Amino acid sequence: MPRRHMIMAGADGAALRAALRELRTKLGVPEEFPAPVLAEAERAVRNPVLPDFDATDLPLFTIDPPTARDLDQAMHLAKRSSGGYRVHYAIADVAAYVTPGGALDAEAHRRVTTLYFPDEKVPLHPSVLSEGAASLLPDQTCPALLWRLDLDAEGRVEHTGVRRALVRSRAKLDYDGVQKAIDAGTAEEPLALLKEIGRLRETLEAECGGISLNVPEQEIVEHEGSYSLAYRAPLPADGWNAQISLMTGMAAAELMLAAGTGILRTLPSAPDGAVGRLRRAAKALRIEWPHHVPYAELVRGLDPHVPAHAAFLQECTALLRGAGYTVFTGGETPDPALHAAVAAPYAHCTAPLRRLVDRYSGELCVAAAAGTAPPGWATAALETLPKEMADGTRLANSAERESVDLVEAALLKDHVGETFEATVIDVKEREPRAGTVHLEDPAVVGRVEAVSGELPLGERIRVRLTQADPGTSKVLFVPA
Repeated sequence: MPRRHMIMAGADGAALRAALRELRTKLGVPEEFPAPVLAEAERAVRNPVLPDFDATDLPLFTIDPPTARDLDQAMHLAKRSSGGYRVHYAIADVAAYVTPGGALDAEAHRRVTTLYFPDEKVPLHPSVLSEGAASLLPDQTCPALLWRLDLDAEGRVEHTGVRRALVRSRAKLDYDGVQKAIDAGTAEEPLALLKEIGRLRETLEAECGGISLNVPEQEIVEHEGSYSLAYRAPLPADGWNAQISLMTGMAAAELMLAAGTGILRTLPSAPDGAVGRLRRAAKALRIEWPHHVPYAELVRGLDPHVPAHAAFLQECTALLRGAGYTVFTGGETPDPALHAAVAAPYAHCTAPLRRLVDRYSGELCVAAAAGTAPPGWATAALETLPKEMADGTRLANSAERESVDLVEAALLKDHVGETFEATVIDVKEREPRAGTVHLEDPAVVGRVEAVSGELPLGERIRVRLTQADPGTSKVLFVPA
């Protein structure tokens, strides 16, 4: 779906903020940092553990949303004189500020991940760190884990290295600006290479059976105290940038596997019958899927701006459920070890400002690259990290979904009984009269229930709004 803002008036900000406060209370979301945590963070900012290696001459740049200040990653891309490419990827070094076993560390384990709500962000670390000293903001010297990935001419990683370094980003770029500069041919080589390397990595991903779903996303838009919804289909630049992070995550997994100690992000293969269900969905959506064409190849040829394709991509997300974390120590073989969507071992390591596990995987990778034993604080936490991350991920998913539900209900509460144009993007297999519809204007994804008969997957239909209650944070439609 095209990126667009809703025509109808935005939801009342004051009422919605009250509902969001109630949602955070219901979910048990921590908000204010305790005084000892804030005090420790202030001390850490004044006295971080700084590395000896100085890489501030490397002209790094970041790519993030325009308003973001918690910048985890910065990169520099270059061609190698011997052929191929060199990727420098700096990751914020949170461990330079966090004392193991201290108040700041304990609070991070309580929070696990940054939570995003329409009216505020609930960060993993105090803002003096996450949006200040530890963030890779432009023209700020700070400690980082500096990855160096040497690639061949086809984008395959030939050599991996990571070490602590002082770095200094030169520019804070955003996705729209990056896309425009690359499309116009005005991007300088370090940025222009993002497309070249990103497309090579996408080709390699396809060859090994990996998949990145280009699913349109709902965005909550705040403007002068009111809230609305918009759709955003990811830009090609989003995908190229993601490929750098995915490549680093795979390199991290390989380093930890070689060292015999680590924590992987894993995803099981699709359950029995899942691909068969997708084939039935493709047929219903009139998407041609020859039997000799692999699922991953089919998905890459779809256009998320086409409603039937967007509906099929939504169906494909069912294959990406069940992700978790696998810990291994003492050289044991981890089971499971693969991430099905990546089609390789993979680790979360590129977002330590916003995700707890990345601080630990980064530390294990630095030790593995140096051929030394990892610190005890990093290995001691491995036993409990998978459960902590699972609980934190569930909370983050609930916060995101219920926030969107609240905005949808608030936007539509005065429109019960009205009809809208919609596309059926999901039909429940065991209850085909129930499913999900996608409204283009307003930008709403809601439940639909027919009185009888089956919902026509992928078809455009008119629906009538029967429920929109911000108190229950749900909307419900019926076919009109």
